[in-house]
Amino acid sequence: MTIIETINRSASQLSSVGITTGRLDAELLLCHTLGKDRAWLLAHIREAVDEQHRELFEQAVDRRALREPLQYILGKQEFWGLDFMVTQDVLIPRPETELIIETALTLVPNKDVRLTILDLCTGSGCIAVSLAKELASARIFASDKSEKALDVARENARRHGVADHVRFLEGDLFGSLEELDLRGRVDIMVSNPPYVPSEEFSTLQPEVRDHEPGMALLAGQNGTEVHRRIIDEAPVFLRSKGALIMEMGIGQAGALVQMIQESGSLEGSEVLKDLAGIERVIIARKK
Repeated sequence: MTIIETINRSASQLSSVGITTGRLDAELLLCHTLGKDRAWLLAHIREAVDEQHRELFEQAVDRRALREPLQYILGKQEFWGLDFMVTQDVLIPRPETELIIETALTLVPNKDVRLTILDLCTGSGCIAVSLAKELASARIFASDKSEKALDVARENARRHGVADHVRFLEGDLFGSLEELDLRGRVDIMVSNPPYVPSEEFSTLQPEVRDHEPGMALLAGQNGTEVHRRIIDEAPVFLRSKGALIMEMGIGQAGALVQMIQESGSLEGSEVLKDLAGIERVIIARKK
């Protein structure tokens, strides 16, 4: 069977189970199996696929047909121009989360300043590692309560040459910081916390609901429970005028602005929209 025949058959298989990107997914899976890029693939569409590679490819397509995310099958996802390793122990990095990086960088007038940055719910480490690549002088701490997620994050830091610049800590939010003297010392605190309300979990796409870690998705009945904990405790660790930057779900901006206003220690709530026009990131500063 030729490359084009293999792609066409697999694209039909994926489309038949409701995957709208069936052809693209088939091409990317075949590229992954053959160790080639799409340009090579399109230039050799009449060549035959040997049996060994065809079997490996069909196994990958079968996994995708069960709605396993393409990123988990490929083992990677691009974020901030970098390839990050991903496994089912971590949330797949989303393009909209890059707004956290953009926002943090706008708060840094001089990249050579030695800032202290804290990344809560780090997952794959995509935020911490991306900031470490941009801010070589920064001191970055990243926490997560999943030991397996931290293994992935550490590997991503190693792959991108910033393992010496990011310290990963296991614990629930600020619980991992007790051994460190970070109270009143953090310049920028970032987080993409869980924010899916429990009642919405069943409505998520199968790729998300059935394969991504629930720990990184579900926040509680309202979806803002983890945000509230961060807002309550962040002032203890932020220095004066230090910034808190958090991602949020659709329709959560109003509740978070109110929490910040009622905190007594944070001020200046600013809500930023992503490229789709959705309110995605909120910023506040310690008084």
